[in-house]
Amino acid sequence: MSAGAKGTLHLIPVTLGGDGTRAGLPPATLEAVSALDYFIAENEKSARRFLKSVAHPTPLQQLQIERFDKNSDAARAVQLLQPLGAGRSAGLLSEAGCPAVADPGALLVAAAHRAGLRVVPHVGPSSLLLALMASGFNGQRFAFRGYLPVPSDQCRSEIARLERESRAHDMTQIFIETPYRNDALLRVLLETCDGKTRLCVASDLTLASETVRSTTITAWSREKTEIGRRPSVFLLYAR
Repeated sequence: MSAGAKGTLHLIPVTLGGDGTRAGLPPATLEAVSALDYFIAENEKSARRFLKSVAHPTPLQQLQIERFDKNSDAARAVQLLQPLGAGRSAGLLSEAGCPAVADPGALLVAAAHRAGLRVVPHVGPSSLLLALMASGFNGQRFAFRGYLPVPSDQCRSEIARLERESRAHDMTQIFIETPYRNDALLRVLLETCDGKTRLCVASDLTLASETVRSTTITAWSREKTEIGRRPSVFLLYAR
């Protein structure tokens, strides 16, 4: 079968909350979504909610939605990509934001490249880049660290290491946390970091309840701030 007969894997950003209009997905992305009837998603329920919010023209029950999550392996990726080898295209959806970024879909994308499939990333919201844009920190040298260790002693040790690295290399450190642990992480940050180190917390990005606070550890400590259980991105910058 020729390469031209193969389908395409479309990487479709998902809104960070609310409806599709509020998140501002561009027309080209919405057009790509509307043309697909096969989706590979981290969670089927959230995928259906997203497709409904963007008014997919096909009835949801007629769409094929297959799960690919953190428990999926390379064999599952090959299985899900088989229809693309036969000419059918698919859309990869995360639960929120960009697929394959802090998302298990990266394994599927790697498998698509090995299979010689065309991979097309589409424009949409990325909480990590939006937070970096709004932080005022170094946007030319930064690293995303994912989730920090949960045990408090390990978390403190990792925060101290990231702070030293930020200061030594003039770089922004970016990380996330499960929403119910936001305030616990904030407390550890305030107890561990130097007062002059800057911390930004960006919560509920693209939503009406969005907040972005970027200031020194000392300033954070002066005010009793609670983030609550809101999706948040943490950024640390030591100079």
